Amino acid sequence: GRKGGKELRCAAFVYFNVVLNSLALSLTPGSEHAATSTLPAAFTDLLPHFLVEPEDEYIVKNKPVTLTCRSTPATQIYFKCNGEWVHQDDHLIERTIDPATALPIMQVKIDITRQQVEKVFGLDEYWCQCVAWSTTGTQKSQKAFIRIAYLRKNFEEEPQGKEVTLDQEVLLRCHPPEGVPPPEVEWQRNEDVLDPASDPNFFVTADHNLIIKQARLADTGNYTCAAKNIVARRKSPSATVVVYVNGGWSTWTTWSSCSAVCGRGWQKRSRSCTNPTPLNGGTSCEGQNVQKSACVATCPVDGGWSEWSKWSACGADCSMWRSRECTQPAPSTGGKDCQGLDLQSLNCTSLECPQSESPPLSTHGAPLQPFSTDGAEDVALYVGMVAVALCLTLLLIVVVLVYRRRKEGLDADVADSSILTTGFQPMGIKPTKPGVWAQRPQNSHLLTIQPDLTSTSTSYQGTLRSRHDTVGKFSMANGPLLDPLPNGSHTLHNGKLGADPGEFVSRLTAQGYFKTLPRDVDNTSYGTFNFLGGRLTLPNTGISLLIPPEAIPRGKIYEIYLTVQRKEDIRLPLAGCQTLLSPVVSCGPPGVVLTRPVILSMDHCSDACPENWAVRLKKQNYEGTWEDVLLMGEEHPSDPYYCQLEAETCRVFSEQMGRFALVGESLHMGAAKRLRLVLFSDAYCTTLEYNIRVYCMDDTQDVFKEVMQMERQLGGRLIDEPHLLLFKDSYHNLRLSIHDMPQAHWRSKLLAGYQEIPFYHIWNGSQRYLHCTFTLERLSLATCQLSCQLCVWQVEGEGQSFGLDFNIAKVTPPALAPTHTALAGPSAFQIPYLIRQKICSSLDTPCPNGADWRMLAQRLKLDRHMSFFASNVSPTSVILDLWEAQHFHSGNINQLATVMADIGKQEAMIFLVSDGEC
Repeated sequence: GRKGGKELRCAAFVYFNVVLNSLALSLTPGSEHAATSTLPAAFTDLLPHFLVEPEDEYIVKNKPVTLTCRSTPATQIYFKCNGEWVHQDDHLIERTIDPATALPIMQVKIDITRQQVEKVFGLDEYWCQCVAWSTTGTQKSQKAFIRIAYLRKNFEEEPQGKEVTLDQEVLLRCHPPEGVPPPEVEWQRNEDVLDPASDPNFFVTADHNLIIKQARLADTGNYTCAAKNIVARRKSPSATVVVYVNGGWSTWTTWSSCSAVCGRGWQKRSRSCTNPTPLNGGTSCEGQNVQKSACVATCPVDGGWSEWSKWSACGADCSMWRSRECTQPAPSTGGKDCQGLDLQSLNCTSLECPQSESPPLSTHGAPLQPFSTDGAEDVALYVGMVAVALCLTLLLIVVVLVYRRRKEGLDADVADSSILTTGFQPMGIKPTKPGVWAQRPQNSHLLTIQPDLTSTSTSYQGTLRSRHDTVGKFSMANGPLLDPLPNGSHTLHNGKLGADPGEFVSRLTAQGYFKTLPRDVDNTSYGTFNFLGGRLTLPNTGISLLIPPEAIPRGKIYEIYLTVQRKEDIRLPLAGCQTLLSPVVSCGPPGVVLTRPVILSMDHCSDACPENWAVRLKKQNYEGTWEDVLLMGEEHPSDPYYCQLEAETCRVFSEQMGRFALVGESLHMGAAKRLRLVLFSDAYCTTLEYNIRVYCMDDTQDVFKEVMQMERQLGGRLIDEPHLLLFKDSYHNLRLSIHDMPQAHWRSKLLAGYQEIPFYHIWNGSQRYLHCTFTLERLSLATCQLSCQLCVWQVEGEGQSFGLDFNIAKVTPPALAPTHTALAGPSAFQIPYLIRQKICSSLDTPCPNGADWRMLAQRLKLDRHMSFFASNVSPTSVILDLWEAQHFHSGNINQLATVMADIGKQEAMIFLVSDGEC
């Protein structure tokens, strides 16, 4: 074909050139190659021998490559590329003579460009070969392949970050980008090249994967796979490997000495989560770090005398002896020795010892008085007097016991006045000083009314009791947990308060249902209440219980408690996307009879977006099982429970007391919990090392109070205001890091760039708060100022950054916590009792012009609860109860008076409006 004819013509051309060159060399005198024509006869039959053959080359970018071919003896050399001869003009020829053999040496070079190679790219590899001629024949060199070098940008497989435990094997995969020539791969940790030869814990497989045989804490870092060839160098994204350590308990310490010097007491032992200490987001130890056990301390026993021995026989010195021992009992465990003499002597009588009539002597030499009948008569007199005194004492004790028994047996179902005189102090509604109501801001006259002196009902201010006040006995009415007294009566107790703050809780925990109540009285408040109602509050927790007037039946007095449970003590059955949104709160005792719902207020930590949540109110029954008693948004008027969810507070209306909790189920990944980030550090730092503890907790006041109390015991101090963070239900962990420290004064001792808290620990965990510690080191003890940035973010989510700037040597005194509050009677409410009755009687009756309880709910922005208010016998009273629960600390009674005036009554004194005007 055409190609064959072309190769034939080329070959003829080359052969013709060779012949002409040979003739020219032999005929041209003085030519530098004239030696070829005068070769010794022994070399005329030699074939060309290649000294240098062309080798494989790579074209980098647009730079051409040069192929070299050298042969001897050779009269001519030509290159042939991809089967075609290279034109003679493209050859660079150089001829020399080998001084040793006198043979001619010919060297030929050609340049290959990128364009030449790209013409055949995709068809076949581009190759070149040189052909050398001599007078004897030809010889071909090896083929040299010319390739275009490149290295693609994207890795075919990138290493992925991992979280592993200590000593676990780690495999990081890496498939480098495609390239010509094939790239070389190396691994880097924190920008430092890893050398498996120097560290046998690392191994790189043939397919470029990295294996960490046993993960160490030092192996925590950012790993990068780097690929390079003659064209470029590529690096994969960093893969973070975190080697975490789960916490382990240390061994128990020895038991402490018994707390009691004599009798029953307590001893304790402790352990710490330091074997090992949780690091890099590892789980904390589960269980208690302190154990308590009852102990009995042996009381000291004072010594006691035994009976006197018999008198000895009269001796030669006319004396006789008797003795006793300190053995009944013998002194032990530090008891006192017996006081007195252990030996007595007595002179013998004249009949037994006629030689001497001297009086008997004691061991001290004093004469002893002889026995007489007068002494016996004196003893009888003394015994009679003692017997009379004992009889009088016993009679007095019997009289006191009978008096107290009769007083305790008083029937509580008596007139209101008798109950209030025993349990409360009377106080009239009318102020003792004129102008007391007038001292309030304007419009206060709207809620001013003179008391009706003809009415039989009287208002009283109940006794105020803090958490340190206890009563002698717990009383309740019609409760299934404590048996009622005979004939349905209920005992009213007004005895002295107990001195032990834990007596009330101890009595409750003795009951079967109350065994899970917390024993620390710091989280418990209680008081005694009657039909006038009252309020229980746990300070600094956002938890309170409002007992409205008339909620307790008239003639009944209840002792009511309010407590918050520790989250780790109560395990709620959470499934799927459910999470606890509020503290677990107990109020009771359960089973008491209530005529109206009480209002339990507590914080919650949801984002207050109803479309994101399915919120359920759970209640624990007597068997300990948690039941769903209310699904918000699907309430029924006949339900004994109702829940109002505000921005940060939940208010539960309940006709039954018990243990409650608010549980939310996220409906999609946009649902978020409010978390509170709180930073603490050591109050005093005398070393170069400095720790910052970052707590992550639900945004409720009770958890914050618990952490503050714990840090106060540890000697910590709050170094910044708490920060709010929305934690979404995205299954991503929470990461924290510290940046922008002044490098000249501070450095971080953490091995990793950040710390991480697992998602399920926050969303479904049983711990009330989680924390991680950042350990910093100052370069000088004189450095006291620290400024840095705390970054907090959820993986693959938006983050927040908080600036810190404080002096580590400045100590902030801790804030003093207020005492617990238990208010009974009118002092617990802002609206006076008689005025409240007037408001209810005025607004409960529907009015044609709408000036009734419905307008009151609208003006107070409570109209979304209209159906619930209407389901009650007195809608106005429920509205006022809710207003009292919302505005106990910040409410202004004048604002309520203004609302009442704006409802539309014709007179300012709306409580004196007649029914005809309505």
